[in-house]
Amino acid sequence: MDDIHYREYKILLRPERFFDPRQFEVFWHKATQVAAEHKVGVITNKDGFKRQVREVLFYDTPDYDLYRNAFILRKRTFYTDGWPENEHELTFKFRHPDFKEAAQIDVTPHLQGAADIKFKEELLPLKEKLGGMRSLFSHNCVLRSAGLVLDAGLERIASVFPVLSELCPAQAGTPVSLVNNLPVEEVQVNVGAFDFGHGLVAKATIAVWRDRPTESSIVGEFAFQAKFDRYDELHTKAKARSEAFFLDMQQQMPEWVYLGATKTALVYNFGKLAVAGRE
Repeated sequence: MDDIHYREYKILLRPERFFDPRQFEVFWHKATQVAAEHKVGVITNKDGFKRQVREVLFYDTPDYDLYRNAFILRKRTFYTDGWPENEHELTFKFRHPDFKEAAQIDVTPHLQGAADIKFKEELLPLKEKLGGMRSLFSHNCVLRSAGLVLDAGLERIASVFPVLSELCPAQAGTPVSLVNNLPVEEVQVNVGAFDFGHGLVAKATIAVWRDRPTESSIVGEFAFQAKFDRYDELHTKAKARSEAFFLDMQQQMPEWVYLGATKTALVYNFGKLAVAGRE
């Protein structure tokens, strides 16, 4: 439960850069140029710019008890040819800048069905300036088509994820609903991968989040994620190369970078009420 098996590097992108679909290719072309300078191998998928559409919904109490205690409850629905698929993805996570805080959280659900438990280190730019790096540690539970009604109230959700009862106490009958009444439309391309050598390969994606009712862009994101068996066995040179590439991407493409937030934080602060999380 407390051994990191994923390292995901994320750079938020300015929403105004995605004024047409070709901007996915424009960004990827520039990213590959930076990669070449760092001797990073680049793989572009055959259908790398085929756009995938998903609906992303966040759920919380009226006072945002989950988010204020570093929990995130998110539902993703996938679309094929404009139609929602029967299955959906339910993610419950605890995300915190302190490794020990995140490592000790047990997100195992009390619900029938397969659960995919992941412990990640997420690397993000510094909040206030380009060329830096900070970590968030995320304990995730991913369920496929879970039979959990998300607006049934916090008590019901806490019965599935008991850790909530310990860290996020709330009065009986506390309702849970869609955060800011905001359905997010996510358009993503699984564009390719980066090879940092010594077996460290990271899959890369580019995405844009939009306010579904207005179709206005909220934010974009460039991310690449590596999976491994043991964190302490990552090759020193490959790890250093991946970090140097991540830092230089910010410096060489400042006109693209959106600082100071995460995608989740932007959704929570989309309304009139300012919300302080642990991110």
